[in-house]
Amino acid sequence: MYQDYKNVELVKPGGLDLKDRLVGVQRVTKVTKGGRTFGFSAIVVVGDENGVVGQGLGKSKDVASAIAKAIEDAKKNLVRIPLNKTTLPH
Repeated sequence: MYQDYKNVELVKPGGLDLKDRLVGVQRVTKVTKGGRTFGFSAIVVVGDENGVVGQGLGKSKDVASAIAKAIEDAKKNLVRIPLNKTTLPH
């Protein structure tokens, strides 16, 4: 996802104390000939609250597995954000 950017530092999740936050869960409906089938889409943000953050999206038929997939995806997309003490520079 971030491979095209030159100034983004990718981070490996090993050895980090990561915390995850659920941003949102959406119910998705697919209408078929036999009726409606429901699925769920979850967005999760994972970080160590010290400049490393990643976001992920997971989709599944039930909420718990959609959140688990989103957490796995977020851990694959970790980047380091430069901080000035505790705030973002702009």
